[in-house]
Amino acid sequence: MDLVIRDAGVIDGTGTPSYRADVGIAEGRIAEIHPEGASGPRPTATRTLDAAGLALSPGFIDMHAHSDLALLRDPEHSAKAAQGVTLEVLGQDGLSYAPVDDRTLTEVRKAITGWNGDGSDVDFDWRTVGEYLDRLDRNFGGQGIAVNAAYLIPQGTVRMYAVGWDDRPATDAELTRMKELVAQGMREGAVGMSSGLTYTPGMYAKDAELAELCRVVAEHGGYYCPHHRSYGAGALAAYEEMVQLTRDAGCPLHLAHATMNFGVNKGRAPELIDLLDRAIAAGADISLDTYPYTPGSTTLVAMLPSWASEGGPESVLTRLADDGTAERIRHHMEVLGSDGCHGVPIEWDTIEISGVSVPELAGHVGRTVAESARLRGEEPWVTARRLLVDDRLGTTILQHVGHEENVRQIMRHRVHTGGSDGILQGDKPHPRAYGTFPQYLGRYARELGILPLEECVAHLTSRPAARLRLPDRGYVREGYRADLVLFDPETVAAGSTFEEPRTLPVGIPHVLIDGRFVIEDGRRTSVLAGRAVRSTP
Repeated sequence: MDLVIRDAGVIDGTGTPSYRADVGIAEGRIAEIHPEGASGPRPTATRTLDAAGLALSPGFIDMHAHSDLALLRDPEHSAKAAQGVTLEVLGQDGLSYAPVDDRTLTEVRKAITGWNGDGSDVDFDWRTVGEYLDRLDRNFGGQGIAVNAAYLIPQGTVRMYAVGWDDRPATDAELTRMKELVAQGMREGAVGMSSGLTYTPGMYAKDAELAELCRVVAEHGGYYCPHHRSYGAGALAAYEEMVQLTRDAGCPLHLAHATMNFGVNKGRAPELIDLLDRAIAAGADISLDTYPYTPGSTTLVAMLPSWASEGGPESVLTRLADDGTAERIRHHMEVLGSDGCHGVPIEWDTIEISGVSVPELAGHVGRTVAESARLRGEEPWVTARRLLVDDRLGTTILQHVGHEENVRQIMRHRVHTGGSDGILQGDKPHPRAYGTFPQYLGRYARELGILPLEECVAHLTSRPAARLRLPDRGYVREGYRADLVLFDPETVAAGSTFEEPRTLPVGIPHVLIDGRFVIEDGRRTSVLAGRAVRSTP
C-alpha cells in the first residue's frame, strides 16, 4: 500500500461510535480497514503515519460555497483545505459563470463582483457548464485545483441569458430556451440547480416557471437548491412555497443556508422544523445546510428593492444617481421593508461593511453603515448610497440579524448538512469562510454538546454525499475514495474570528484528497488533487 494510517480513532460518517483501526490506502482509495484487535496481520505500506490521539473522518463537504473563481486563481485555497473540506458545491444562489454567452458573462461578472471579485485576473475561456468543469480539471497547467468541486446550474444566470433583466414572465420560447440550458448543464455534469430568489434577475421568476425548470433537473437526477424568497418577514411561507413547488415538480429539495433571521423570527425555529417534519413524513425529499454563526453575509446592493435592480447593474447605478429615484429606494428600504432585505425595514446599525472593491473606500470596512454615517455627520442612507455608487456595487456586508437558539435547533435536524456560504472577497470577510467546519466540531460538538461528535461528522460527510448521489465518498469504507481528515477532537477549533477572519483553524494536522496530502503536519502542501465532480447518470 501507499500509506497506512496507524491507530486512528475512526469516525466513519455513519454517526455510530468511533473505533480504533489502521487504515490502508492504495491508488487513491481506502484499501483496508483493520480494527484494533482484529485477527490477521496489520496492513503495511511504503509510508506509515502514527495517528494515535487523532480522529480519522471522511473529508468534509461544503454544501454551499462561493469559490467559483477562487479555485481558479488560488492554488493553495487554504481557506477551505485547512478546514478539512475536500469537496465544495459551487454555482450557488442562482448566480455564477456558466452557462453564459458574451453578454451574460459581462453582466454576471458585474452583478457578483462583491462575491468573487470582478474576475479581471481570470481567463474566462468557457461558456458552458461542461467547459467550466473541464477548466477546473485542467487548471494550473493541467494539475487541477486545491479541492474537489461540484456545480449547480444558476437559475438567475440562466434567466439572464434567455430573458434578460426584465421583471416579467418568460415567453414560451424563452422558457423553452431556459429548459434547454438546464438540460444541457445537467448532461454536462451539474448536480442540480440553484436559485437566488431575493437576487435579481432570478427573483423575477414565478413558481410555475421555476417548477418547469425543476422538472428538467429531476429528470436528470439532480436537486433544487433555492435561496428562497425571504429569511425575514414571511420566512415560513417562503419555506413552504419551496416545499410545495418541488413536490409538485417531483424534484428533491435542498434548502440553502436554512435559518430564521431578523427580530420577527426570534425563537421560531421549531415552526420551521415542524414544517419540514410534516413534509418529509408525507414523502418529500428534503435536506438543508446551515453555517454555525448568527450573522449573514451578502452584498450591499442586494438590500435594494427588486424594482431598483431591473435592467441590470448599470440601471441600478443610473437610478441611484437620480435624487428622486434614490429617495424612493430609501423609503422602500427604511420604511416599507424591501424584498431585497427580506421584507424587513433595514436597520443600518446591523449592516457592517466587510469589503470594498475600490481601495480608497477601505476606511468603511469594519464599521456599520450607521457608524460610518455618524463619523461623516450624515444620514445612513446618504453613506450607503455613496458607497454603492463609488464602489460600483462591489461592497460586501455582514448582516447581524441572526438568533443563536435558531442556529442550534436547526443544526440538530436529521437532514441537516454543513455549508459555509463563505465569501472570500473583502478585507474583513465573514469568519465562516475560514472556520465553519472546525466551528461545528469544536464549539458546537465538543464545547456545547449540541451534537455528539460522531453525529456531527455525519452531518458534514455522509449526508451531503447522499444528497449529491456520490457512490464512493462520505464514509470511511473499503473501496471508497481516500478523501480523509485527521483532527484532534480535544483541540480542533476555528481560528477565524470577526476581528481576524482569515485565521486558519487549529487541530487539523492532516487532510488527504485521493490519498494525497493537501495538508500535512498542519501546513499546505503543493498538491493539487482536486477535480470537478460530475453527476452520475
